[in-house]
Amino acid sequence: MIIGILKEIKVAENRVCMTPAGVEIMRENGHDILVESDAGTGSGFDDAAYREAGAEIVATPQEIFRRAEMVMHVKEPQPSEYPLIREGQIVFTYFHFAASEQLTKAMIKSKAVCIAYETIVGADGSLPLLTPMSEVAGRMAAQEAAKYAERTQGGRGILLGGVPGVQPATVLVLGGGTVGTHAAQMAAGLGAKVYLLDTSLDRLRHLSEVMPKNCFPLMSSPATVRELVQKADVVIGAVLLHGAKAPKLVTREMLKTMKHGAVLVDVAIDQGGCFETSRPTTHSEPIFEVDGVVHYCVANMPGAVPLTSTIALTNATLPYALRIACQGWREVARNDPGVRAGLNVVNGKVTYAGVAEAFGLDSTPVKDVL
Repeated sequence: MIIGILKEIKVAENRVCMTPAGVEIMRENGHDILVESDAGTGSGFDDAAYREAGAEIVATPQEIFRRAEMVMHVKEPQPSEYPLIREGQIVFTYFHFAASEQLTKAMIKSKAVCIAYETIVGADGSLPLLTPMSEVAGRMAAQEAAKYAERTQGGRGILLGGVPGVQPATVLVLGGGTVGTHAAQMAAGLGAKVYLLDTSLDRLRHLSEVMPKNCFPLMSSPATVRELVQKADVVIGAVLLHGAKAPKLVTREMLKTMKHGAVLVDVAIDQGGCFETSRPTTHSEPIFEVDGVVHYCVANMPGAVPLTSTIALTNATLPYALRIACQGWREVARNDPGVRAGLNVVNGKVTYAGVAEAFGLDSTPVKDVL
């Protein structure tokens, strides 16, 4: 199969979807790899490294879309790429369709085979292609919260861990999954007092056993959220509903009860955000303020640490890309229900229920496109 590795064009996105080491493995299995010039520069991989691994360096995205049977990205296709995507072409990337009706309708119109990293499911029920970036984003959430809690950045001027004789910051983490756990671990490691909320009692039991003593796992409810946001210096939104819009757990009314200069970090912004006042921001303009509360809503947080993120992403996606290239997407999806769950839009039909529900579109059973 001819596989195209595209340069990311989303603002301040420095990751690339495959390392030269990944290209070498694909080549060893008989596949031709086209890499857009400078695609890996932001992650520390130059064109020469890709050539050494056996890739052909291509000057334009237009040529990659024209020649490749499968194109790979990190982020969702951008509007300038919509008309380049061909009918039947496999597009393998993070889509987060439920956050963008424009993207969803563009991919329906393209009649491409859209396989979303974020909805592929592992045999154990995990999300193996979302997990590495969730780990990065969770850890970054605590770092960014610490930064924007500084007075010079618009925050309250509070040190997350405090110092002897001074209380630490209070951090509220909404969601005890991969993002929330890593965010809570980092915040607790810095010395903050951390409340970690989730709705699964089994998950809370597990978190109570493994989290540090300054982290307090609690059952989430609207009343608990309302109470704790008033105490919080930082709130980290880490709630994910697979392939669907995130729930709005912090309302505009709640903001009025929060401390002036408190920081909201919305890691769920890719799925629409879990704060009512959230809107996507970029690394170049990461924050905005509502009612005196700082909002950090960068939609591609791991793009700020592209070397770590690119290697972690390739480690996870390469086995799937290799199977799709060797066997074809239909064969892999027929035999693997986890990959089948990654089919979101196929041949002009929405095959993922959460995406259809987000925009009131018809949903087609996956079996009908296989």
